Amino acid sequence: MSRLATISLILGLAHLAAPVAADAQIRVEHDIKYTSGAAYADNKDKLDVFIPQGAKNAPVIISLYGGALTAGDKSEQPYVGERLAEAGNVTVLINYRLSPTVAHPAHVQDAALAVAWVRKNIAKYGGDPNKIVLTGHSAGGYLIALLLLDPRYLAAVGMKPSDIRGAAPVSGFYYVEGTGVGPDRPKYIWGADPKAWPAASPASYVRADLPPILLLYADGDDAWRRQQNVDFAAALRAAGDKNIETHMIPGRSHLTVWYTMEHGQDETSRAIEDFATRVLSSGSSSRK
Repeated sequence: MSRLATISLILGLAHLAAPVAADAQIRVEHDIKYTSGAAYADNKDKLDVFIPQGAKNAPVIISLYGGALTAGDKSEQPYVGERLAEAGNVTVLINYRLSPTVAHPAHVQDAALAVAWVRKNIAKYGGDPNKIVLTGHSAGGYLIALLLLDPRYLAAVGMKPSDIRGAAPVSGFYYVEGTGVGPDRPKYIWGADPKAWPAASPASYVRADLPPILLLYADGDDAWRRQQNVDFAAALRAAGDKNIETHMIPGRSHLTVWYTMEHGQDETSRAIEDFATRVLSSGSSSRK
């Protein structure tokens, strides 16, 4: 399947799926602006907050959608907020600008602005700003990894990687210069110069002093994507990171590893929830 066909299928599944009614115990605040200044087109500077009833100093999970950095919107994935909020997490779904309207690093800069807004404001919604965990699917997984590993983006918004307690990217990619990514995607995303691509790659910034990371991916992901997850984990371990985990979810494709979250108890959301519980309770990951 071509990449454009895959993106179309992603959007088609999102729009065709029957809407999931939010649990009566979850309150949702929609379209909160996380930037200052001029508004972005198509609400790309907005986020939604899903708040469990009675939330006070609750864990916070921030989620970024996938779509190859060229498609997607938070409004297509309310089930992510509902599913994770049902488990007691104040959950934030963020929008970010897409290519070709913008190019790297605008996507990750938007993610940094949204995370900084959450840290500053989430206590008003019952969340604990010191208990933030990141997740995201596909390109969203790439963005949260880059946000954590290249400290420039968080530094630009007055934060540091240690302000994040953990990250669980799902079927992400970590080597922009690798097969399936920069060489095979539109050059309006990362530019046409291959020499510049490693600077946009999370793997270029591996080191030991990172928050715990859980790399989730599907047995049905493309071979190149599975290999990137394996190689990225190995590179982190070689750099001395003892808080890196991997988990391949069986019986799932690149799409269904995320979209089955809509149907309740799925392995992906359980893995994210369990990971968040462990890192927030212990401050570190217990699995290697």
